[in-house]
This record gives sequence, structure tokens and C-alpha cells, in this order.
Amino acid sequence: MSNIVVLGSQWGDEGKGKIVDLLTRDVHCIVRFQGGNNAGHTLVVGGKKTILHLIPSGILQPHAHCFIGNGVVLDPRVFVDELDTLAAQGIDVGPERITISPKTHVIMPYHKFLDMAREEALSGEKQIGTTGRGIGPCYEDKAARIGIRAGDFANLDLMRSKVETALVEKNMLLQNLYGKDPVQVDEVMEQMLAVAPRVAPMLGDVSGALEAAMSDEKSILFEGAQGTHLDIDHGTYPFVTSSTTVAGNAASGSGIAPRCLDRVVMVVKAYTTRVGGGPFPTELADCDGDHLQQTGAEFGATTGRKRRCGWLDLPVLRESTRLNGPTDIAITKLDVLTGLDSIKVCTGYKFRGEIIEYPPQYQGALAEVEPVYEELPGWKEDIGGVTSWISLPTNAKEYIRYLEHTLRTPVSIISVGPDRDQTLIRK
Repeated sequence: MSNIVVLGSQWGDEGKGKIVDLLTRDVHCIVRFQGGNNAGHTLVVGGKKTILHLIPSGILQPHAHCFIGNGVVLDPRVFVDELDTLAAQGIDVGPERITISPKTHVIMPYHKFLDMAREEALSGEKQIGTTGRGIGPCYEDKAARIGIRAGDFANLDLMRSKVETALVEKNMLLQNLYGKDPVQVDEVMEQMLAVAPRVAPMLGDVSGALEAAMSDEKSILFEGAQGTHLDIDHGTYPFVTSSTTVAGNAASGSGIAPRCLDRVVMVVKAYTTRVGGGPFPTELADCDGDHLQQTGAEFGATTGRKRRCGWLDLPVLRESTRLNGPTDIAITKLDVLTGLDSIKVCTGYKFRGEIIEYPPQYQGALAEVEPVYEELPGWKEDIGGVTSWISLPTNAKEYIRYLEHTLRTPVSIISVGPDRDQTLIRK
């Protein structure tokens, strides 16, 4: 069995959760390797919707063991709430099914306060559009070597000492720079003590467990969050997330060697969306944009914010292909394009007197580009009930072939609706 990385190719919200849920029918272990609860994966099984933020999407497959890797930042309160929600649905979420790396960093209350205070202090176009979940400040503490890690739930005296040290700087910023009330050590520890009995039993050596699984010839799926163009290094900086979202981080963020990664499935939404600030060359503010937003029910799974919608952007996808090296593509929400007379695809950008095929590499330059479009014929037939490639409308198949030809990567999975069963597997 092969080990598979599943990741997003755009600005997140590509429908990765559904693809992970589909592929985990054939794998034994599922690992989240980066990000936090600023990502939401929506799954629809039998018409019932489940939204997950931290626990891997594979939890809905009863045979799978889920891991939260060292590259993740974990909000323990959100994690416990998610456990309770799943348990109420009759899903087994005990320590025998979920393992958290002791090296996983923990989002503390003061991280969220600082995140929101910073965003409030910015104005207009300078706002990043952060979810305010404390993701960035938590990763900052990780890099500064003053972070709280999940393993500290097994040593609460150490955790308290580390919180005391962290709050010296955090309260200085909150009080003197942002005019906020200071955070008290006892208040923080009270919250951590409440969740410690739920988190501590799930701690385990994720790296060692994955090595053992591979020795037993068990397969692993690595589940990414957000999208390639929210990557801290390669995304539309500074309108990015705080972690590395590309395929290479699946190894580092879970504690395995890069040679163990066999397959990379790049998830591509059939059009483009974005939440929050930042440049978006193909964004639509017309009836076609309204069609995509309304038909696709484009609201953030985590924030509830309306997503900005636009045509498919091939320069963005070429960059994603270059960065991730996908073996195959899963295309999602193809059904949303149904009913359009024609579909535009951005094939390149006009930029400073030239036509370019990749996003410019300098900060802010993507806001200067003008998209160059090619127009493809649409289709009217309802594809929500289609169960085979051959049954798709001709123009829908041509749209997929066009994408394959441009990115030189085969499309192996096609989603034609939100439910688990509304998916075509194409060899």
C-alpha cells in the first residue's frame, strides 16, 4: 500500500476533507501535519454534514487511526469540544483511535488575545483577515523556543513555569501596545487543568507509531490544511497562514522521512475561492461570481465568512504543481459550474508589459497582474447523479482534459456533489 499526501492547490477550501474521507477507505493511519483550527474540513455522509477543525477527516472511517503531528498547533478546548461532538454521533474517539504528538504546540488563551488585538490595530487593506484563533502567535512562540507543547499536559508544573515566562512578554504587548487587560497565570492554568485529563491520555510517539505501521506494511494518509498559496514561504505573503502547507512538510510535520511519501494528490476546486484579504486576480463581482458563491454555498467552514469567488487560475495551479509535484489531481465542485453558458479560465497574466505563466515572485506583485482568459463552453446537464466518467457531459470532460493537459497531471478523482457517494474514481 502506498502512503498518500492530500493537500490543497489554491487558497484553501478546496474540499480536501471529502477527498481524505474517500481515500481513507483504503488506508490505516491518517495524520494531520500542519495548521490548526483555522482550517475546517466539511464532510457530507448520507446527507449529514460534519465539520472538523483538528481531528483528521479519516475519523469517520471506523478502521482508521488518527494522528495529530508535531507540525500542528492544537487548541485543546476546541479539540475536546470536537471529541464530544463526534462522540455524541456515536463515533469512537478514544485514545485507541487518536494519538497526539507530545511535540505538538498548544494554542494558549493569550495567543488568541494577541492575535485579535493585532488585527484590530490594523486598518483597511492592511488587515490580514486572520481567523483570530491564535495560530500565528503560537507558531511564533514555537520559533522563539518559548512554546507550550502537548507533552506539557503530562507535567503541569512545567507548563505553569513556561506560562509564567511567556506572560511577561505577552502582557507587556497586550497592555502597553494594544491597551488590553493583562492575562493572569491562574486563569490560563485553570483552563488547561480542565482539559488535561482529556488530552494527556492521547499523547504518544507519532513518529514511532508511523514507522511501526510502515514496517507492518500499513498505509498512511497525510492530511494538509489550508492551501498552497497560503504557505508561509510560497504563498501570497503577508496574506498567508503561519505554517508550511506544501507536500514536503508532510514528512517534517509528522516525523517521517521524505522517501516514505509515495503519492501526492493535489485537490483543485473547479473554480477559485478565497477568504480574507489578499490579491485575487480572477475574482468576480458579477452574476457569474454570484452563481459560484450561491450554488457552491461558499461560506467558510471555520469562520462562516462569505468566500470570494472567481474563475480557475492556471498560473496559481502551475505554481502549485511546481511546488508539490503531484502524482494526480482530485477536482472538486465540478457540479457548481453546471448551468453556465461558458466558463472562463485564466491562462496567464499581463504583468509589466509581458505575458507570464506563473505568479510573480515579489511581495504585492500579484495585485498588479491582469488575467488573460480563454473561454470554454459550459454545460446544462445536471451531473450530481453521474456515476462514471463516460456519463459526464462532453463539455465537462473537455474542461477536465484541458486542466490535465495544462498541468501535465492526470485527474484521478472527480467530485460532482457534496455527499461522499457523489464522487467518480477515474483510473
